Amino acid sequence: SGVSKHYGTLHAVAGLDLELHQAERVALVGHNGAGKSTLIKLMLGVIRPTEGHVEVLGVDPAHHAFAAVRMSMGFLPENVVFPPSMTGAEVLSFYARLKRQPVSRNRALLERVGIAAAASRPVRTYSKGMRQRLGLAQALIGEPRVLLLDEPTTGLDPASRQSFYEIVAEFGQKGTTLLLSSHVLAEIEHQADRVVMLDH
Repeated sequence: SGVSKHYGTLHAVAGLDLELHQAERVALVGHNGAGKSTLIKLMLGVIRPTEGHVEVLGVDPAHHAFAAVRMSMGFLPENVVFPPSMTGAEVLSFYARLKRQPVSRNRALLERVGIAAAASRPVRTYSKGMRQRLGLAQALIGEPRVLLLDEPTTGLDPASRQSFYEIVAEFGQKGTTLLLSSHVLAEIEHQADRVVMLDH
């Protein structure tokens, strides 16, 4: 509520009020530089607001108790970067351990995003779309209660985008709250329950 984030004279987010509900899919739409990624970083606790208050699952991301809340969140950044020498399976195992989730569930995640056949290959051999799908699998570890997806379909072909949105819809039906950012309204407006325009 009333959230602003300033970097000197640059106002990345200015006086934003936004409430997300359980099982809701919200599209955050705005041009590059409108503050979409900044808002997601505020929700993750990576940065703190200059003004206003942020709360996720009842906890301020600046509070020490938020470490436990973060375990219930999934995040897919706009630019996915994984160690190039690690295999897809190794990357997912690393993140599963970070989130204290059983590694045994990873195979099903890799199959769900369509890259199980490449699980034993190094990430450096992956196309951009495959790395994006690995990033989605990472975000889905532990069936998160809140899923933050920043420009999630970057690098995906039309068939992969359709598959991606099917997965998103499934998680929404399970009760996950989803925030999807995009600068392309036409693509995302039919995949969300509500569209929030960021423009300042």
